Amino acid sequence: MEQRWASFLIHTMPHIPDMIEKTLRYPGCIEYLKVLRHAGFFSQEKINVRGQEIKPIDLTAALLFPEWKLKPGEEDFTIMRIIIDEEWNGKIKQTTYHLLDRYDRNNEIISMARTTGYTCSAVAGLVLEGKFHKPGINPPEFVGRVNGCFESVLEYLAQRNVIYQSSEVII
Repeated sequence: MEQRWASFLIHTMPHIPDMIEKTLRYPGCIEYLKVLRHAGFFSQEKINVRGQEIKPIDLTAALLFPEWKLKPGEEDFTIMRIIIDEEWNGKIKQTTYHLLDRYDRNNEIISMARTTGYTCSAVAGLVLEGKFHKPGINPPEFVGRVNGCFESVLEYLAQRNVIYQSSEVII
């Protein structure tokens, strides 16, 4: 069975009835990826190519990852906005988190690595400190449910200059 990459939030947080997730990509990206998927380039099933058993996904990764790396002088950035509406004393409290993170020129670390890798490191620290101890593979939303873990991750990120701005309004 071919593995599909998608958000698991709909499965881990089914009590949220109207969750929306959007990702901004360059024009034509989705069509391009659909063609690759339809042609089998993401399949985990081995195929025989001139007597060699290979997984198409391994060939795809070997060919495309070098092409997708930033070239010298190129810089990336990450933009994220999370809006949470919740009932609060008969009204709606809306909390918004904003993130704009850029390539770290001093340390030559891409934003995608900073925003994902530092988050993983923060959670690993929580596990090592015994603050998060749910066994198995856990999505980030499970970590955030444990008292103090969300705040610890935000603090860890801020120490590395990955800073989420937040605001609250009562509607």
